[in-house]
Parts: sequence; structure tokens; C-alpha cells
Amino acid sequence: MHLLLYFLLLFICSNLNYAETRCVERDRRALLEFKKGLTDDYALLKSWRNNNASRDCCKWRGVGCNNNTDQVIKLDLPAVWSDELEQLLSLSGEIDSSLLSLNSLTYLDLSGNSFTRIPNFLGSLNSLQHLKLANIELTSSNFPHQLGNLSSLQTLDLLATPVVMKNTDWLSRLSSLKYLNLSYIDLSESVGLLNNAIRLPSLVELHLANCLLPNNTDKSFVRSMTNLSVVDISYNDLPNSMIYPWLFNFSSTLTYIDLSNNKLLGIIPEAFGMFKNLQTLDLTNNGLQGGIPSSFRNMTNIRELVLSGNNLNQDLPSFFDKLSGLGPQRTLQVVDLYDNQFTGNLPDFTTFTSLKELLLGRNQLNGSFPQKFEKISNLFILDLADNRINGFLPNLSVFASLRELYFERNLLNGTLAEKLEPLSKLESLGASSNFFQGTISETHVANLSRLTYLDLSFNSLDLEIGSDWSATFQLETISLSSCKLGSSFPGWLRTQTNFSVLDISNAGINDSVPSWFWESLIPGIRYLNLSSNQIHGMIPDLDFISGNRPLIDMSSNNFSGNLPLFPLDTVTLKLNDNMFSGLISSLCNLTSLSHLDLSNNKLSGELPNCWNNLNNLNILNLENNGFIGKVPDSIGALEFVKMMSLRGNSLIGELPTSLQNCTSLLLLDLGENEISGNIPEWLGESFAMLLVLSLPSNRFNGTIPTSLCKLKNIQILDLSVNDITWKIPKCLNNISGMIMREKGILQASIEYNAIGLDQSRLIITARVVFKALLQWKGRQSEYQKTLGLVVSLDLSSNRLTGEIPSEITSLSALIALNLSRNSLIGSIPKDIGRLRQLDFLDLSRNDLLGGIPTSLSELSNLGVLDLSFNNLSGRIPKGTQLQSFDVSSYAGNLALCGVPLKNVCPGDETNSGNPDGVTEQKSDDDDKIINKGFIFGIVAGFAFGFWGFYGSLVLKESWRHAYYGFLNVVKDWVLLRVELTLARLRRRTSS
Repeated sequence: MHLLLYFLLLFICSNLNYAETRCVERDRRALLEFKKGLTDDYALLKSWRNNNASRDCCKWRGVGCNNNTDQVIKLDLPAVWSDELEQLLSLSGEIDSSLLSLNSLTYLDLSGNSFTRIPNFLGSLNSLQHLKLANIELTSSNFPHQLGNLSSLQTLDLLATPVVMKNTDWLSRLSSLKYLNLSYIDLSESVGLLNNAIRLPSLVELHLANCLLPNNTDKSFVRSMTNLSVVDISYNDLPNSMIYPWLFNFSSTLTYIDLSNNKLLGIIPEAFGMFKNLQTLDLTNNGLQGGIPSSFRNMTNIRELVLSGNNLNQDLPSFFDKLSGLGPQRTLQVVDLYDNQFTGNLPDFTTFTSLKELLLGRNQLNGSFPQKFEKISNLFILDLADNRINGFLPNLSVFASLRELYFERNLLNGTLAEKLEPLSKLESLGASSNFFQGTISETHVANLSRLTYLDLSFNSLDLEIGSDWSATFQLETISLSSCKLGSSFPGWLRTQTNFSVLDISNAGINDSVPSWFWESLIPGIRYLNLSSNQIHGMIPDLDFISGNRPLIDMSSNNFSGNLPLFPLDTVTLKLNDNMFSGLISSLCNLTSLSHLDLSNNKLSGELPNCWNNLNNLNILNLENNGFIGKVPDSIGALEFVKMMSLRGNSLIGELPTSLQNCTSLLLLDLGENEISGNIPEWLGESFAMLLVLSLPSNRFNGTIPTSLCKLKNIQILDLSVNDITWKIPKCLNNISGMIMREKGILQASIEYNAIGLDQSRLIITARVVFKALLQWKGRQSEYQKTLGLVVSLDLSSNRLTGEIPSEITSLSALIALNLSRNSLIGSIPKDIGRLRQLDFLDLSRNDLLGGIPTSLSELSNLGVLDLSFNNLSGRIPKGTQLQSFDVSSYAGNLALCGVPLKNVCPGDETNSGNPDGVTEQKSDDDDKIINKGFIFGIVAGFAFGFWGFYGSLVLKESWRHAYYGFLNVVKDWVLLRVELTLARLRRRTSS
């Protein structure tokens, strides 16, 4: 009895399961067969099971059925993004022909997956109305022309599908097609594509972005498309002659036009005003000039006007005036004029009552804000960055709706704090690099509870925020460089737990970093800058914050101890100008490192032989430490390195031949070590792009290899203070980098993208400035020609012989030439005056003969001259320049005569009452007017200084360097004046 009851219940339940199943059995079997051809690594189709519990295929993931017939009509299986895994989850394999059994299939989306090919049989899915194969990966690039048989097809999306499409005749048969997207497919050889497109009478949207459309496109294109509403042919480099003739035939239907990144050039035609139904017009990056035509006010439905990245130079008030009226003034929501040349004052744009986004950054706007705004604005985003807007900020209460406000790098002044209080909806504030002053306290920012982005860098702002204050906001970006945060480490940062960007450099902090700060750093931090403070103590291991390729700058502080562990995916690591000690082998695993600066520390030991792990390095600066041993062979693995400095260590041995593999080098500085051997020939063969080669104060011997003459771009060549013999190569005149050419060819620095924070507005560009270590009479200083170029040749303090080759006078861009302290003979080249840019010339302590060439007196820029201790003779050529130098510039040449020397040339009249009067008076004058030549001279070669992050940072940093440079000049001026005074007193006493 019980057994009978059991079978009865089983039968009833089984029938109930069948009763609940909607899926047609034929369709279910076809789907299971389709699944067999796929690889499902992420279990996306786990619901597709062949059992009673999962029998209803209409409930399977991605499957849709008709409510009346229960037949499968939809397969929606695109790849999906996983936030948890941070990757795309996709299917792969074959698209099986079992899909042909789905007779009612109208919708098929397999976008983002990977298949061997697009099968021909898809052209036999007669019911198909929507086919989406965007962004799929294919093994075979063959395209099935059978798709032209899908007469019911309304949507065809092949965006970025890697197929070869040369024949497009099939396209003209898709008579029902409304949406066509062939963007990012190479159509450069697609014969007849656009001619076939005109046969699509139902087409509403046409997307052909970045598909390399040929320039010989039929100008009648789309002329028959009476329903066309959306046109996107952006990124095709098409000229206006290819676009305008057919575009202006659709003034009554088009609502969306994207012509960005073509080559329209010239002025914007008046004909655009005919598009009365147009809602979006994008003409970005087309080289357009002038302004907008008056006809734009006729576009009565325009909502988005995007003209960024052109050369439009209209007066901004005139621009808005041409949009005024019942049309654009009422409908415009987005105006994007970013990166043009618009001029004039800021007009009252609140009269455009629907405006939500106004982007005016990177123009030439000047003047100030309007004295008042007529209406309450509905703006969400206002971007005024990178202009010359001056004066005070207006009352911002009319912009209470603002979410994002940017006015970085302008000339605004006054106070900022009280202006912020009404902006309770503000999420992003960029105010860096202006002239704001005053104090910002908790009260001023307490209302900004939505704030996530804050950039106040490079203003004269004091942040007086209590260490125990609990902020109402959670910032993701904090940029407060050069603001005054107080001497203590800012305690209020303890409440900020979500930041990925933190810059509190040059903030006046003189403290240790509390442990809670290091512990609060979250994995995924992108940028951490504590540089240019007086922070002391040790840094704990920070390897736990990996995950987002961080950029770390702790430079110019007083950090000490061994180097900690850093995140393995660190991209930039700047620890220069601290007191770190010990070895650097812990850095060997930072395989993503692009910029490493450990200069000016107390690091020691041998350089690790692991540079093959760091082969992504672009910048390597290890100068002024205590490294010993040889330069390791693995240094040659740095094939992408552009700047390398090992100066100021105790490295020995010969240069490894592997170094010649670093063919991307622009700057190589190995000065002030104990490297020996010949200067290798391959230095001139391998480094075609080299701009700076600095090898001073080593133990190099042998001759100057003629291969160095192949360094066409070299601007600084320093081989001084070595043991180099033989002659100066005559081929030096082949170095075109030292020859004056058109303006802008020579370089004063190398700039590179140091940060690259894609989701941040921070401008953080690093710059390496060409400098030289110069000395005169034992006094060494850093030389960087103000607002100009350092082009320098220094072969001093060697054992060179022979004459100075006349070819050297062809190096017309030379700023500094130092051949002193050698054994050069012969005369000074008579055409030395051709070096018109020369600021520094030192030929002292050689065996030069003959007279001083008269052309030397024509060098009006000459600030330093030393011809002392040679065998020169005759009259010093007359001219204000040569007579202005001190007697010491000519000392030790007993046969020289004439001013400023006491030796009177034969035939010159003398003052019998005071034969020394002129000289003494001149000496007094020289004591009063100190030429910059008393400060700078060249011997020790070159050192490059790694300037930190400048862009928005560079303005104030340059002031700081200028100030310190001024102090150095004053110091040297005082010392020199004392020496001259003592010398004059000794002369008078002895007489």
C-alpha cells in the first residue's frame, strides 16, 4: 500500500514539473548542443542543465521566450564585468549550427566573447532582427557575406570586431536595417561601402567611427536616407570636402552629429544653422578657426555643443551673444570649448537657464568675473582652468547647484574660504596655482559633506584644522602642496580613510609621521607625496599598499634608516635628498618601476646585479651616495632608460659593454667616480639620441674616440679631470647639437609624464633640467643658463696635446667652452669670435702662443674669460668686452700688454704722474661691478638635477630655486669682494 502511494505521488510531481516547463523541447536540445561547443571557464551557463529541475530553458541565464508560443526568441549572452575579480568574464569556442533550430530567434547578442569565427549560417537565421557581435575576439578574420540575407534585420552591431571587410555588396540587401555600427573596423579597402549604404531606406543610426574611411568616398553618400537621425563618422581624418556636401542634405532629420577628430579645418559653415532638430553637435579636434556663425541661434533644439580642441579665437561674450535667443539660450545644457583660443572677459552665462556643463579650460580668457549674475544658475560643472582670469571670486551662492568647480592655474586672488560655504553640493574643487590668501578653517568646509576631490595646491593658504576635527567629507584626492599645514603632521587626515591621491609636499611639516598614518594607507593608493618638508624618522614597510601602480615621492626630507619594502607594482619612487643608508637590493622586485631617484642619500654597498628585473626604468638617479664596486653587467637590460646618473659614488673598473644596449639614453652621467680604462668606441656608436654625456673626474685614459663625433644631438659633453691624451678630434664640428639652428631645436630640459593619473586633474609632469657643474679658480657652482640653453664642451684637466682645431669654431651654439689645464699648443683660432653665444671661455694653463684674436672682442655675451698662464703675446684687442675682465684673466702671459694689464704696449701714451692710475681706477670699478664670470666656470662637467613634479607645481618651485640661487650669488660676491679688497691693500702696502 505504501509503495503504491509512493509511486502515485512521484507520478503527480513528475507531471507537475512537466506542466511548469514552458520551453519547447526542440529549442532546449538546440541550446544544450550550442553549449557543448563553448568553453565556460566562469560558469556563466551553469543554469543550462539537462535535468528535470532545470528543464525549463526559458529560465536559463540569457534566454528569453515568447509568452504565447514558449519558443526561444532571445539569446542575450554578452561578456560581463566582474568587480570582484576585476576582469571580463566571457565565453569562448565555436558558435554551433544548432542555433538554426531556433526558428523564432529574433535577438542574438554574443558581444565581448571569443570565437574562432563568425559562421556563415548566421545568414540563415531568417527571423533575426537584432545581431550584436561587438568587441568579440576571433581566430579567423573572414567575414560572412551571407549576413546580407537577413532581410528582417533591424540592428547590426559589429563594433571593434576584427574582421576583414572588402566586399560590402551584402549590406545593400538589409532593407529593414535601422541601426548600423561598423566603428573601429578597418574599412579602408571596403569597396562600395558608402554606395551600398544609400540603399538602406530605413536607417536611423549610422556609426562609422575610426574605421579609416577612404577619402574618395562618394559625395552622394546617405543622400537617400530620409530617416537618418544619428551620424557618427568621428576619427576618420576626412576633410570638409568629403563631409559637408552630403551632410547638409539632412537638415530636417538629424538630431545627433559627431564629426570629431577629422580634418574639417577652416571656419564653421553657416549651413549648420539649418539643423533645427539637432540636439548634439560634436566638432572636437578638427583644426577649426574663427568663431561660430550667427546661424547657430537657429538651432532651436540644441542641447550639447562640443567644440573643444580647435583653434577658435572668438571673443567669448560674442560667442554667447550669437547663441542668444529663444533657441539655444533656452535649450543648451552642455557647452564644451575646452582647449581653444577664446579671449575676452567672462560673460554672464546664467542667462542660459538650462546650462548644466560649461567647460572653458585652456583658453586665453582674461579679465575678471562679472560684477553680478542675473539669475540663479543650474550649473553642475564649471571649468575655467588654465586661463588668465584675474581679480576676486564672485559670490558663489548663485551656483549652489555646482557639483564640480575648477579654476586651476589662473591669476585669481583674494580669499577663498568664505566663498566655499554656500556650495553644499560640491563634489570636486580645483583651485591650485592662483594667488589666494588667508586661512581656511573647519567652519569654512564643514558644509562640503559631498566633497571627494580637493586641490588647493600652490596658493598662500593656511589650513588651520584641528588635529581632532572629524571631517564631514571623505576625500579621494587630497592635493595641498605648498599650503601651510603647520609644523605638526596634520592629524585631521586620520578621518580620511578613502584617499588614493595625497600630496602634502612643501607644507612646512617638521615632525615624524605618526604610526596611524602608515596604518591607514589603503591598498590601491595611486599617489603619495610627502616631499620637501622636514619630516624625520624611519619609514615602515609599505608593500601592503600595492594594487594600483602607486607613485611615491618622499624626497627632500630627513628620513633615515634602511630602505623599507615598497609595493611590488610601484611605478615611481623618489627618495632623493634624505639620509637613507644601507643596501638597495630590496628594490630588485619592483618590476613595474619607471622612475627611481635615490640621489643624495647615504646608501652604500655594491650596486645589485638585478637590473634585468627593472627593465621598465626610464629614469635612474643614484648620484651622490656611497656605492662601490663595478657597474654591473645587468645594467644593459635597461633598454628603455632615458636618463641615468651614477655620479658622485666610488664605482671602479671599466664600463660594462652591456651598457651599449641602453640605446634610448638621452642623458648619461657617470662623473666623480673611479671608473677607468679607455673611453669605449661604442659610446658614440650606440647612443644616437644622447643629449648629455658627462664622464668627469674619473680615471679614463687613452684618446678621445672619434666615434663621439657621431653623437649628432649632444649638447653637453664633459670629459674633464681624467687622464686623456693625444689631440682634440677635428670632427667635433659634426655635432649638430652644438651648432646654432632654428629656434626650438635645441633642448634646455627633458620633460616626461611622471604621474599619468588618468582619473585626476592634477598636472604632475616631471622635468630634468640640463645643468653643469662649473668652477672658476677653485670655486664650483651649479650652472643653468637663465631662460636659455646649456650647450657645453669641457675637455679640461687632461693631458691633451696639439693645436685647438679650427673646426671647433663651427660649434656656434656653445655657451661654455673649457679646454684649460692641458698641454695645447699653437694659437687661439682666429675665428673664435664665431661662437656668438659663448658665455664662458677658459683656455688657461696651456702652452698657447701668439696674440689674442681680435674676433674675441666681438663676443658680447661673454661673462667668463680665462686665458691665464699661457705664452700669449701682443696687445689685448681693444673693445669694451675684453677690457672689462679682471687682470687675473690674462695673468701669466708676460708678453701681453694693454688694458686691463699694467704692461703698456709700445707706442701707447702713459700718465707719468700716475702710470698705474687707469689700472687702479679700473680695478676699483671692477670691485663695484661683479660680472657673473666671477661665479661660474667650467671644469667638473655636468650634473643633472631631478626637478620634482612641476606642471602646476613648477611656478612656486622655480621661485624657490631662484631664491636659493640668489643667496649663493650673494655669498660668492661677498667672498670675492673681500679677497679683492685684501689684494688691493696688499698692493698698496707693498708700494
